[in-house]
This record gives sequence, structure tokens and C-alpha cells, in this order.
Amino acid sequence: MSENHWPLDERPRERLLAHGAQSLSDAELLAIFLRTGTRGTPVLALARHLVDTFGGLRSLMTASRQRFCSVRGLGTAKYAQLQAAMEMARRVMDEPMRQGEPLTSPDDTRAYLRSRLGTYPHEVFAGLFLDNRHRIIQYQELFRGTIDGAAVYPREVVRQALEYNAAAVIFAHNHPSGVAEPSQADIALTERLQDALGLVDIRVLDHLVVGHGDVVSLAERGLM
Repeated sequence: MSENHWPLDERPRERLLAHGAQSLSDAELLAIFLRTGTRGTPVLALARHLVDTFGGLRSLMTASRQRFCSVRGLGTAKYAQLQAAMEMARRVMDEPMRQGEPLTSPDDTRAYLRSRLGTYPHEVFAGLFLDNRHRIIQYQELFRGTIDGAAVYPREVVRQALEYNAAAVIFAHNHPSGVAEPSQADIALTERLQDALGLVDIRVLDHLVVGHGDVVSLAERGLM
């Protein structure tokens, strides 16, 4: 069944244009992305089925290519479209954080790191390297781990910071569990990095823990 034959209140595209994207459900947004259903299954019914199957939009959007393409109604073309859409969203979030721009807003920093790290199914440890005026030199994902953690080597972090001639750095990592609460291991790691970088006069300004919605600052918590 085509979208034009649905009742008006079940046409996601028309509802989006009339009321804004924020008024749509997860399934309705997904239906606009999918555009068409499968034989015998209208696109909105397919979208609702996919949201239920994956347990939500986040799980769908972060699914591996193999998992994504194994579901009836999806495939490599839809997977490529979704990855492109996600990357465009990340780049929009990147715009306030261009190389050479000073960090002026903690909220922009949080939003940027959330967009970069918030969708990974495994732990990633990253650094935002800054000059002495807190202008961005480079964002780099330094270490990747399993769903449980990432091995972080202070010597490699120091080497990278010196290579960028950084004066300061903000660290961030995600918790794939979705809970942004810093662990004792996070606090201990931050202290080790502060000590190592302090030997070469590079300041650690903050360490942010990224969850599925929240971003927690160790500096604001007084934990560093």
C-alpha cells in the first residue's frame, strides 16, 4: 500500500510537514526514512515491527551491518543510507568544533562528544587536543575496546599530545551500558593521565563520560 492511500493521520511525511519532526514517533520517523514497505506490509507497519525487533531506534541505528541486513525489509542499500544519515548528523554537530576554533561552550563540547561517542556498541576512549588558547587542534579516538572497556596507555597518550604540540586536553569515553556514572577505574585512569601529562606541562581540563543521553564531567564532580 502506498503512503498516499493511508488515512491522513497515518501519513508521517504530511504530519512532519504540518507539525514538525519532533511530533512524530520513532516508527513514523523510521517510515519516512524507509520510504517503502515490503510485499503485504505497509511501510509504517514495517517500521513499527523494526522498532520492536531491535528494541528502539538506537539499537537499530547502531546495529552491525550483518545484523541490520539480516532483517526482512532491510538490506545493504538501506544500511548505507542510514550510515550516511548518521554521518551527516555527526558533521552538523561538528561544525561548532572545527579545528582552530576556541572552546567557548561546555554544552557544545558535550554535544560534540555525545555525537561522536554515544552510538558506539563498544567502549572508545578519545582525546580533544587543544592549544594554549583552548583552540581545537585535533579530536582523536585513541583506544577501542570491547563492550566492557578499553585498555588506555598513558605513554601513548603523552606521545600523541606531544605530536600535536597540545597545551591541554579533554578526555572522553563512552559507557556502552548507557549509564554515564564514572567508575573508580575512570577516576584512577584520569589521575594517571594527569600525572603523566603533567610531567610534560600538558593540562588535563576534564574527562567526560558519555552515556545514552547524559554526559558526566569528572571536573564538575570534583573528581580530578
